[in-house]
Amino acid sequence: MMIKLVQQLFLVVWLSFCYSSLKADCTNTTIGLCTPGTEEVIVETITEETTQDGTGVTTITTTVTDITTTTISNQDSGDILDGNNGYVSSNKEGDMDTDWGGQGPANMPTGSNCYELGTDRCAQITGSGNSTSSMGVSGMGTTFIQTVDISDLTIDKGGQVVYTISVDKRDPQDRIYMHITGRNGNTSVFSGTDILSETGVTSGYQQYTGNFDFAGSLNRLVVEVGGRDINLAIGPLFDDVSINVLYNVVNTIVTQEITTVEMFVALNTDVPTEIIDVVETIFEFNEPIQDAPVFTLEPVNETVEDFSYETVEVELEVDFDIEIEMPEVEINVEPETQEPTMDTSESTNEEPVVEADTDSEQNEPTEEVEQTKPDSEATEESTMEDESSDEQESVQQKEEQEPAQEPIEKPKQEEKQKAATKIIKKMGDKGRYEANNQIKTLIVMQVLANSKSFFVDTQLSEIQGFFTDVELPDTELSDNNIANYFMTIDSDNTFNQIVDSQYNR
Repeated sequence: MMIKLVQQLFLVVWLSFCYSSLKADCTNTTIGLCTPGTEEVIVETITEETTQDGTGVTTITTTVTDITTTTISNQDSGDILDGNNGYVSSNKEGDMDTDWGGQGPANMPTGSNCYELGTDRCAQITGSGNSTSSMGVSGMGTTFIQTVDISDLTIDKGGQVVYTISVDKRDPQDRIYMHITGRNGNTSVFSGTDILSETGVTSGYQQYTGNFDFAGSLNRLVVEVGGRDINLAIGPLFDDVSINVLYNVVNTIVTQEITTVEMFVALNTDVPTEIIDVVETIFEFNEPIQDAPVFTLEPVNETVEDFSYETVEVELEVDFDIEIEMPEVEINVEPETQEPTMDTSESTNEEPVVEADTDSEQNEPTEEVEQTKPDSEATEESTMEDESSDEQESVQQKEEQEPAQEPIEKPKQEEKQKAATKIIKKMGDKGRYEANNQIKTLIVMQVLANSKSFFVDTQLSEIQGFFTDVELPDTELSDNNIANYFMTIDSDNTFNQIVDSQYNR
């Protein structure tokens, strides 16, 4: 029976900004252009549920990550008075080849009559009136006016309208202005007027640039260029009118990631320590794959060192040389003189035997010398041995003065085993499971076994004629009825006889 113990809910919110309060600075009420940039908001909701049964505790952690990415950019409509952009027809373009229509008298001169504006056609204000235009601008004698539909831009976060116009005012007493009204349906969004050249200003030829900020939605623009010809000589001339709409675009993308991690902890307290160590070692040298459909472990990427039979063998010998301390060898030569035993009863049958021992430290074989000599000669030999004793003592003194030479021996199998054991211990209890140490351990085993040929890549030679083209004919194998009889019927009869035999007693 599953017993629900704990259920906890944690809410963690982490925010990451490229620009501070970017989205808050660009709303429907923002006037003008917003600062371009990207804002990312990450909200993590972590739900942890823990349950327990007789085998252990299961903890399921569910992480829901909501990532909201907001991107703010400034889009450009392009010149809406250019017929190629699809907002106006050819007779409403800003090159002033044709009259837009409007209030008061006007003229469309060409050639030299356009002066600094070029030889192509231009627009001229010729009205001397002083009234208010249809867009509410006073001091008007003539206007050029048109309405442009920009609803396909889908502007709803405000922006800016930028205009340019070329003007040549030959009479300082004249005046000329630029007026733009922005609308969302029948609602006026903004209305702006710039006096390009007022009465009393000698401007001549000039290029003017201006802009009007707006907020919210915008789908139509009313463009009006007007002014007065006061002296009725040469009225203000203008040409090359362009209007660009820069508007804010806010894109919001919301992505959600759900990650579930299930952890089970066994409650079996009788698990040996060795098993726990093995489990810890597995997780130490392996890492889980996150995108796998089931829980999967893969080894941690390690840099495998280049071990060889020769390098490991050298390491064993070096370790042996360090660990083994050769003891000092003391040479002590004590000659032994064995006097012959004189047995009067058997002197006539047996001869005395003299055994001479050489230096035991040199491990030289001992020889027995049998001498068959008369008793008189044995006495003389004993005297000679006493004289040689003095000579051996002098030799001993010379050997003690000279430094003893240590015998050079190759490490025996026991010493190699000790050195190999030390190398394995240096790896540690958990380090022995690493890929590098496993390879090294394998080579150590081969060195101890003196099986260098194990690492030699030998290629088997192909025996000519081993394989033939002879094929066995296809046939059907018939059942062996006799064998079946002995395996079934005869065996059953024999077994029944054994069973029935107990009842015949």
